[in-house]
Amino acid sequence: MTLPLHRVNVLTGIKAAKGIEDAEEYASLIQKAKRPLLVLGPRLLEWSLDGKLLLEYALEIAKAANIPICATAHVKGKMVEMEVKPDSVYDAVEIVNHLKDPEWQGVKKEGNHDLVIFFGIRTDLGNQSLSTLKHFAPHLKTMTLCKYVFPNADYSLPNIRKDDRWKGFLESLISNLKEGV
Repeated sequence: MTLPLHRVNVLTGIKAAKGIEDAEEYASLIQKAKRPLLVLGPRLLEWSLDGKLLLEYALEIAKAANIPICATAHVKGKMVEMEVKPDSVYDAVEIVNHLKDPEWQGVKKEGNHDLVIFFGIRTDLGNQSLSTLKHFAPHLKTMTLCKYVFPNADYSLPNIRKDDRWKGFLESLISNLKEGV
């Protein structure tokens, strides 16, 4: 497995993320989920690929797979500006606390989520959040779409150094989700 961006105390334990580079495999995992959730963080407003804000990729992914969105931090404001209403708004710690509870009914009150996809969360906060879910939420799987390895997720991308490669992955993921792989 590739080393994560933050190396302190992240490689402890016996369970580590499965590194996946294939967008088709990612799409298949997303489509198999009964109640996925896409948690969007503030990095999506800071990063862009060839002038396209990462938030736009996230919204395309959510639309292509019909995934409810949980906006964290100040992401909701930009989404509303783009005429998209998030399904829920929580801070990152609060949504993780809800996800730990197997009795929680989810953001749409249809039952707890079985797959949580993190995108745009700071790596230190993301790793701690994923560690919490790994240890205290055995009822769900976790996945990340950021360009850094998150060893506490169930599924993670490897460290991607070139933005064009990350862009290609995201575009291929969207395409595969639209096609229904």
